[in-house]
Amino acid sequence: MEIRIEGVLKSWNKERGFGFIEPLSGGGQDIFVHASDFPRQGGAPRPGERLTFEIGLNAEGKKKALQVRRPGQRSAKGARRVPPRHAGAGWSGAWLGRLALLVGVVAVGAVGYRFAPPLLAALHAGGGAAPQAVIAHAPAAVQPALPQARPAPAPSSYHCDGRTHCAQMTSCQEATYFLRNCPGVEMDGNHDGVPCEKQWCN
Repeated sequence: MEIRIEGVLKSWNKERGFGFIEPLSGGGQDIFVHASDFPRQGGAPRPGERLTFEIGLNAEGKKKALQVRRPGQRSAKGARRVPPRHAGAGWSGAWLGRLALLVGVVAVGAVGYRFAPPLLAALHAGGGAAPQAVIAHAPAAVQPALPQARPAPAPSSYHCDGRTHCAQMTSCQEATYFLRNCPGVEMDGNHDGVPCEKQWCN
C-alpha cells in the first residue's frame, strides 16, 4: 500500500526544472522534486500549490519526491484503464462467418441433388458415356469441358525433294512451301519471309 505525504511547493527553478516541497506535517526537511515526477495535467509547477507525493531516494541516497499529484488527480495507473471488450462483439463476427459458410454448402448441395441423379442414371444406361442432353442442361459451374476436334490440315501437293533455288520452282506457292518446310533452301536473300520476289512472288 502506497504512503502519500501532503505538502506545498515551496520553491521552483523553471530554468533547471526542479524545486523543493515543504511537508505539511512540519518539522521535516524540504523534499527535492524534479519536473519529470510532476503530472502532465495542470500546467507548469507553481510555488504555493498543494501536492501529494511519495518518498524515494535518488542515486546519492538523498530523499526525493516521487509520483507527485495535484488535488483531485488520480494515479497514472488508474487513468490508463482500458474499457473491457464487449463479449458479444467476437461472437457476432464468428456467427456471420459460419452462416456464410453454411449458405454456400447448402447451395452446392442443392445443385448436386438436382443434377446428380439424372446424370448417374444416364451414365449407367449408356455404359459410362454421359449423353449430350444431360450435359447441356447442367449449370455452367458443373458442366464438363468437351474436347474440340481440330480440323485436319489440307493435303499438300508439294514435298521436299532437294530443290533449293528459285529457278527450280514453278510458282510462288511452291516456293513459299519450300521456304517454310524444307531445309537448306536459298530463296530469301533479304530474309523478309517472302521467297523468290524477283521470279515468282513479286
